[in-house]
Amino acid sequence: MNEIQKYPTPPDEWASLKTFTDARIALGKTGVSIPLRESLAFKLAHAHAKDAVYSSLDTQALATRWQKYGMPVYTLKTQALHRDQYLQRPDLGRKLHEESVQLLEALHANPVDVAVVIADGLSATALTENAEPFLDRFWTKAGERGYSLAPLCLVEQGRVAIGDEIGKLLRARLVVVLIGERPGLSSFNSMGLYLTFDPKPGLTDERRNCISNIRPQGLSIELAVDKLLYLLQEAFRLQLTGVLLKENERKGIN
Repeated sequence: MNEIQKYPTPPDEWASLKTFTDARIALGKTGVSIPLRESLAFKLAHAHAKDAVYSSLDTQALATRWQKYGMPVYTLKTQALHRDQYLQRPDLGRKLHEESVQLLEALHANPVDVAVVIADGLSATALTENAEPFLDRFWTKAGERGYSLAPLCLVEQGRVAIGDEIGKLLRARLVVVLIGERPGLSSFNSMGLYLTFDPKPGLTDERRNCISNIRPQGLSIELAVDKLLYLLQEAFRLQLTGVLLKENERKGIN
């Protein structure tokens, strides 16, 4: 019996966990380093994440595709004039550009239940991949429940709080913001969702509820829409969102 057979390498207890997560575990090693394939995979994932941060919404194409929902689609801008300014000045991504304010004010909107805002956030790629199938399911379900909807708004260089100003101008009881989440090294295409009751400028994050990691490898579109519909139901019943609104039970979301 040779030395290798006499002292076999013990099995890697982490290897079986790789089937449950995209996290970088059980990478193996070559000497004191990780294998070349894992090093290259890390660099590729980093490149995908960086590309996602600098990706942009094709607002014209999206507006054309989303006209199928039978409502106007408006493209809005924030006070962040370009991507570098957006990344360096988060506050500017929370405020509408004056031209966009004037556009919404000119609509003289009637009160509605829900306004939906699509903001690029830190990954427009996430919206390109996930927003349309999400809206397909949500519009159908929202219509079945009798919710009135504001025109759909697309926002370039937008942060979560931009929905508060838009919701106020559209006279919406509640605003839902779909936004590209900060890319991770295994999730560059993750979409987040934030809902806020009685939106208006100046609100802080404890007034919102969040549904995160909406993507094929994360939370499915079906489950995300069901969670949103439950939270909408409870938000309108309790007249609030945020830390006081909990997903304690799932009633009537069939």
